[in-house]
Amino acid sequence: MPLTPQELVQYEKDGYVTMVNYLSKETVAELNAEIDTLLHSVHIKNHPKIKFLTGENEQGHIGDKYFFDSADKIHYFFEPEALKNEGNNHNLLLPLDKSINKIGHGLHFLDEKFNKITVNDDVASICRQLGFKDPKAVQSMCIIKQPHIGAAVPPHNDAEFLFTKPDLCVGFWFALEDCTIDNGCLEFLPGSQNYPLRKRFVKDFKKGGTKFGNLNNPEEDYIPSSDDKEFQEKLSDDSIYEKAIIPAGTLVLINGKTIHKSGKNKTGNSRNAYTFHVVDGAAEYDEYNWLQIPPNKPAGSTNFTRLFKNYE
Repeated sequence: MPLTPQELVQYEKDGYVTMVNYLSKETVAELNAEIDTLLHSVHIKNHPKIKFLTGENEQGHIGDKYFFDSADKIHYFFEPEALKNEGNNHNLLLPLDKSINKIGHGLHFLDEKFNKITVNDDVASICRQLGFKDPKAVQSMCIIKQPHIGAAVPPHNDAEFLFTKPDLCVGFWFALEDCTIDNGCLEFLPGSQNYPLRKRFVKDFKKGGTKFGNLNNPEEDYIPSSDDKEFQEKLSDDSIYEKAIIPAGTLVLINGKTIHKSGKNKTGNSRNAYTFHVVDGAAEYDEYNWLQIPPNKPAGSTNFTRLFKNYE
């Protein structure tokens, strides 16, 4: 199901577009069942309790070896509110299947059901429409906003986390459960794909872990200018965002530079989604990006999943 001319126009104008009924009800049910299987396959006793946090000053998964090694594996990350800190230990406050908020980042490598909706003719057709020369799938994951504790995600764009020269990154985001205002639907700043990037999320080769670095010199720490601070203040205004209230089965295409966020899940039901990102293998993908395959030996985009391999 490639983009219609109208959908393509909207994507280019707003930086995102929703495609309702992209997935069949049967496929949605199958993927939700697979998430349930994955959640119940975790052996909690010796599992690392790594929180998944989004933000510039947060500590947790972003500097952990478990996070880096997840690039081509299936790893599990926890909701911050599901863990109780006791010294250096983390105890679960909730059942395991109600505590995990992310499964990633190599699902399309290792899980047949998620691979099937990642590598196919439809995805390849959409990538052609969006101007990719050699599209490659990276960073595939399930995002689970757990009932009552599913955390809000602050405004961000994906190109800062998967930086290429020239910048061409697109997110494929599949709603596997209905997305509403109350359970934390996606919210977008229309047209923000036209804003310049201001920083990069990079590996910190000096101190270890990760950091936000200078766009042109990633070894340098990102220090926001007065203009940057003013811009961040603007992003705190909820009224400038459009809410994507969508049913299960919807595909949302997100330009890598489009600023988006989501609210906390205030309901008693989960809000499951599957997402992967596409970068262009024809672009430069450098060693400063956190996601590398293999994780311990930066190799650019060489080992990412080619989406045109069966179609050219």
